[in-house]
Amino acid sequence: MTTAPSAPNLAVFRRYACKPNPATLPPSILLSHSETCLTVFDAFPKSIFHFLVIPRIQPPLSARHLTDLRSLLRCEKSTAKEVLMNLNEEANNVKNMIEEEMMKLYKFKWDIWMGFHPISSMEHLHLHVLSADLHSPKMKLKKHYNSFHPSLGFFLHLKDVLSWFDAVPSYYQRMIKLDARQYEPLLKDGDLCCWQCDRTMESMPKLKAHLHDEFDKLTTREKAKLERKRKRTDVSASSVQASVTDDQRPEKVARLTPNRGDGSGDSTVDGSLRL
Repeated sequence: MTTAPSAPNLAVFRRYACKPNPATLPPSILLSHSETCLTVFDAFPKSIFHFLVIPRIQPPLSARHLTDLRSLLRCEKSTAKEVLMNLNEEANNVKNMIEEEMMKLYKFKWDIWMGFHPISSMEHLHLHVLSADLHSPKMKLKKHYNSFHPSLGFFLHLKDVLSWFDAVPSYYQRMIKLDARQYEPLLKDGDLCCWQCDRTMESMPKLKAHLHDEFDKLTTREKAKLERKRKRTDVSASSVQASVTDDQRPEKVARLTPNRGDGSGDSTVDGSLRL
């Protein structure tokens, strides 16, 4: 019995991962790449900044081993951890790029999340790296929002997954099962709550409006901080300038003048301090 071929759009990450030279991907898709990973723009970003870090297919691993997080964690433990550490290294590089762009566009930085979905419709492992705002026109459905809610349980933070490797073997074995029956209800059941204040919303439009307001409040707070910092800097600079100007007054400047009165050759500073 043969496996049915994947739909083209579901296997697109696998095609990227198979490329010998990821640089051939258009810049509208590829952000960066390394020997072990490549990073692409999420075509349907759920935050202001949203990227996907994808492991490249290299021996001894095959496409089958990298189908999703569950298939990776079924591999030899050391091999799985190595892949995750490679993803972690690349994700931190992406984080630095995002923070630079935040400063250019918004003049301040905010948190960045890195994590996996335990159940994925796409057929190649990918790590989400996104800004902590969930403020995007592409965020339309409850299941999408809940899949990125940072504390609901469906979004598996990379640091937490890495911590499984240091836990006792029984805990590791339990966590890597990634049972769909445990995670699927998290997407559909329960209330629709703001990830920041836990306020319950009646609908996605109301939640989106609330998240928009929350981001505006964040922007206002950060601008106020920058303005206060600027004023402190201006005051400090003014104080330094005033001090320099004061020290340069003629009566404050120590001048060395020869004593011609007694022929001793001694010098005086302002006629009072003996050298």
